[in-house]
Amino acid sequence: MTSGGALADGRTVFVETAARLHFGLLDLRGDLGRRFGGIGAAAPAPTLLVSATPADTLEIIGDDAERATAFARRFLDHHDLRRGGGRLCVHRALPKHAGLGSGTQLALAVARALAELHGLSSHAPDLARAMGRAHRSAVGTWTFAGGGLVIEGGRRETSHAVAPLLARLPFPPTWRCVVAVPDAPPAISGATEAAAFAQLPPPSERDVANVAHLVVMALLPAIVEGDLATFGSALTAIQAITGRWFAEVQGGIFAPGASEELVRRMTELGASGVGQSSWGPAVYGVVEGDDAERRLADRLRAALDALAVEGCVYCGPFRTDGARVWKTAEADAVPPRVSGPAGQSGASS
Repeated sequence: MTSGGALADGRTVFVETAARLHFGLLDLRGDLGRRFGGIGAAAPAPTLLVSATPADTLEIIGDDAERATAFARRFLDHHDLRRGGGRLCVHRALPKHAGLGSGTQLALAVARALAELHGLSSHAPDLARAMGRAHRSAVGTWTFAGGGLVIEGGRRETSHAVAPLLARLPFPPTWRCVVAVPDAPPAISGATEAAAFAQLPPPSERDVANVAHLVVMALLPAIVEGDLATFGSALTAIQAITGRWFAEVQGGIFAPGASEELVRRMTELGASGVGQSSWGPAVYGVVEGDDAERRLADRLRAALDALAVEGCVYCGPFRTDGARVWKTAEADAVPPRVSGPAGQSGASS
């Protein structure tokens, strides 16, 4: 059964969304009434692709189908659609527990697809609330909603609202992002992540003030002015400060092993800004132009080989849009494997 405004003509809705990169937190202390806050952007690749076709019952197949099924049921229960359904296919999923926000992006993609089927709100914060996401970070919610650098303002302890979007700035078109995802044990997530946050000592007021100062007086002006050197220096400094906040649980400023080594090598290879996304193992570097992008990507693949570590390297411009949504009359038509809007590319080792 479908509700008013739904796709009753058998058309299929497709939702494609990219991995998100988390550049750091603003405040773990919460002295001013809000805690966390975040900085980040959508990665050029990899991407997740979900499709949904109207149906009376719920059926889900494809990559990560078990988790997608749980998300779909949560969405239908949230909207009291006990007789609602849909045939969903996860054509490709993001790497799980890699620091790329796979859970949030899958949850939002499933929710957006079902919202299109049932004529419900597709506003990203509404989807996040329905899916129980964005409890600590809303970066993935806001990268799902749009492109560019996003900064969100954290949450009040007693509020269930999604952290507000404070800024969204487009990256200069010549800047490139290179993302390396070494195969490693799953990063901290779920209940383990909640326990980790609970045991972290609060950072110093000086550290929190330094991060805010770097964001407002270096990171944001640099992106507006196209000053990659200043942007990269500020981003690297933010990563070093916030990495120390998690070192006690993580084992260092960056995840020990391949992630830590790849960050070091990216710095040596001339990346203007480097860091680790969330708990890793995904790491990233920012460079200027296509040639620098290709050189860094090739050298990171060589570094993975030298470390005898499997993994993938993705590269391309920062994304200018959020999730892509389109409909087709061909219920079983699957679009070609793409990583995003025209001009963006991804490559794996």
